[in-house]
Amino acid sequence: MLQAISNWFRPAPPIPMKSKEEIQKQYPSYRWRILESTFLGYTTYYLVRNNFAPVSKEIGEALSYSRQDIADILTVTAISYGIGKFLMGALSDRSNPKKFMAVGLALTAILNFAFGFANHYWVHLILWGLNGLVQGMGWPPCGRSLGHWYSVSERGRTFAFWNIAHNIGGGIVGVLAARSAYYFGWQYAFFIPGVIALIGAVYLYLRLVDTPQSEGLPPVEEYNRDYPPKDPEDESSSEDHEKELSMKQLIVENVLLNKYIWLFAIINFFVYIIRYSLIDLGPTYLKEAKGADLKEGGDSTLILEFAAIGSTILMGWVSDKVGGRRGMVSLLCIVPIFFAFLGIIYNPPGRLWLDFLLFGVIGLFIYPPVMLLGVAGLDFTSKKAVGTAAGFIGFIGYLGRAASAKGLSWIVDHHSWNMALFAIAIATILAIFLLAFTWKMKPKG
Repeated sequence: MLQAISNWFRPAPPIPMKSKEEIQKQYPSYRWRILESTFLGYTTYYLVRNNFAPVSKEIGEALSYSRQDIADILTVTAISYGIGKFLMGALSDRSNPKKFMAVGLALTAILNFAFGFANHYWVHLILWGLNGLVQGMGWPPCGRSLGHWYSVSERGRTFAFWNIAHNIGGGIVGVLAARSAYYFGWQYAFFIPGVIALIGAVYLYLRLVDTPQSEGLPPVEEYNRDYPPKDPEDESSSEDHEKELSMKQLIVENVLLNKYIWLFAIINFFVYIIRYSLIDLGPTYLKEAKGADLKEGGDSTLILEFAAIGSTILMGWVSDKVGGRRGMVSLLCIVPIFFAFLGIIYNPPGRLWLDFLLFGVIGLFIYPPVMLLGVAGLDFTSKKAVGTAAGFIGFIGYLGRAASAKGLSWIVDHHSWNMALFAIAIATILAIFLLAFTWKMKPKG
């Protein structure tokens, strides 16, 4: 049974090379197809991942969950998603992305339906933990697909454009979940996104494809001439560049023994504390400390996410123009975030518009580093290990999210919201310190 499942997920085999005319005609359309399908697919993943936080206060009130109960659900989800992103990343590097990503989206839709029907804390904890695990089937196949269809010299701007899928999905889900709960009840914050996700899973299965070779096209490096064309008789060099790696090569050689991946991963820990502090706890903070209502709490997520759309694209382009120095660009983005958190701390209740503005400033500057740290990891490993490297960096990042969810909730319960915000400000300082070590780092090629 397991062997049959493994065979079904196996990467699509290469087919005979098409003619030069067909290659020139079809390659651009396939590249757009990959970008479009992974973009829309990952946007949909967000609708069934981040729909808990905008309505967590209302779920707690309806089911008598404490702040720590809510924090535990967020923490378990963050840890399970981090584990899932790493493990699924390794599996995705040895799988056909169209099947892998579609199945993951269908599974997370089913778990959302189950969560909406449940009304017991432990059932919710388990279901949302499982949801985090299968959500790990989203990013890695996207990274694998983009890594095979877009080369290093265009990776910054390509991933920058693709990365706004996070912001569109993350922004829409805040409004969608909050308004679904407001008009129909908290359960519909899971039912409605679940239906959309099932439709998205069918779309992915029909639209996404595997490697260029599986469509009779050459590797992207040859198409873009990012390296000299291989000698047709030099089979070893061509095979070495394109062969699938073993699990040991993926996890140990390309990730665990890679000092650059470790550095980017540790930085990602602090970046994710900053990012998810406002996604997971921001709506509740505004409701409890600044007088926002349910819909305004959802709107804050939309502002946070949508503010990043232009800046992410711009900074991805800038990182390409400065020779792939992703760390340098990330450092310059983190500095303004520190001052934005200080602004939120000292802004008194009654000026919600200023909090929204500062949420927008943080969104504007936090998402370029989120994107660039992932791309930096790709720059310093094999394109055949893209999912594994991104999964590991994401795993460490989501440990940061777990620390944020549990730690900040504890600080709020035992001290105050302002103390929690000061803790986030300290995380920004630590991120800046570590990013200083990456200032001159460029892709290996």
